[in-house]
Parts: sequence; structure tokens; C-alpha cells
Amino acid sequence: MQHLDTNLRNLLERTVKDAREYAEAGAKAALEQMGVGNSQPYAFLSEAEKEVRRKLRVHGRQLGDIRYEENGVQSIELLTEEIAYEHWHRMLFARFLAENNLLMDDDLQNPVSVSLEECNELAAELGIQNGWELASHYAARILPQIFRPNSPIFQLSLPIEYQQNLEELVNDIPSEIFQSTDSLGWVYQYWQSKKKDEVNKSEVKIGSRELAAVTQLFTEPYMVSFLLDNSLGA
Repeated sequence: MQHLDTNLRNLLERTVKDAREYAEAGAKAALEQMGVGNSQPYAFLSEAEKEVRRKLRVHGRQLGDIRYEENGVQSIELLTEEIAYEHWHRMLFARFLAENNLLMDDDLQNPVSVSLEECNELAAELGIQNGWELASHYAARILPQIFRPNSPIFQLSLPIEYQQNLEELVNDIPSEIFQSTDSLGWVYQYWQSKKKDEVNKSEVKIGSRELAAVTQLFTEPYMVSFLLDNSLGA
């Protein structure tokens, strides 16, 4: 397996940055449509939707979103960020797994690897919305510690236009990127790029919320080797 060359890295950077824009806009639109930040649920919501809304509000407070006691309104900033991150990365991981023949079906006795094309075919048979939804389901089942299938985050669907934009971005990533050893490291760094730039430009004191975006940078393989050779090696 090879490391990403400059052209592929630049392409991946543009893709991930665009993905964050689409995912966060979609997450915010979905939350506003459900009235998650409002003090009371919309009357047109079904009982099932109201329960999802309640769980999302609880989860948001666990993340650190503030509920104002005087009026019941709740901020959705951190919840928006997490929904965007989880939905995009579940799709991206599904393609990583598929490209490396590690995306497995639900057969616990004799699981077999499936491609994204096969997911498209199976989705209609299983009554699932589309192949990406099925692939994401498989990815979450394989990586339950990373993508928690029962989380209310995945009970919320992004608006179709934003979902389609994300699907196009994932589809357009060249296969070589999914075969490189350092791709995921760059993905996480590029995802944080916008937040890092915002924090640096603000010139305010860095707190716990801003620390990860500023300090969690991908260490390239040559630097890892250098550090090993000059520390453990010595």
C-alpha cells in the first residue's frame, strides 16, 4: 500500500472540506425541521418523531449544548457538528470497507463481502431506501463502537438534497485513495481544517472545545519513522 501523492491529497482535502459544509448544512436543516432547538415540538410531528426529537435534545445536552431554563430553548451547535461528522464518516467508512473487500452482509453464520453495487441491488429487495443506506448499515454493524446503530443521530435523516451531495462526493473519490495507508489520517485533519482556521483567526483563548481542532494533526509516516529512529532507536 502506498502513501497519497500530492494530487490525491489535494483532491481529498477539497472533498472533505466540501463534505463538512454539506453535512453541517444538512444536519442543521434536519434539526430545524424537527424543531429540536425549540421549547416545544411542532404539532405536525408524529409520536415517533417527537420521541426522536426528545432523544436528540437529551443527546445534545450530553454533548454540551445549552438548554435555557427561562424559555426551554436549546442550542444545537454541538449536536449539528456531531450529526454531520457521524453521517459523513459512516458513508466514507462504508466505501473504505467495500474497496478493501471488508464490507460484510448481515449473515452471522457465513458473512460474505458485498460491493456498493451489490448494496444497490439488495436495498430494493430488503425494502431499504437505497444502497448507501444499506452499506452504512453494514458499516455500523461491523464498527459498532464507532457508529452506534441505536443512536438517535442515525434516526434522523438528512434532507435529500444534502444526502445526494454527500453521496456524489463519496462516489467521486478515486479508488487509489481507499488503498493508501495514510488516507484516514488526512481525512480527520482536513475535517478539522475549517474549525482550526476559525479558532486561529479568532485570537481568543483556546478552551476544551477548540483544543482538538487546533492540536490533533496527522503525523506523516516519515515523521513517525524519524521519531522512532531517534527516540526508541537511540
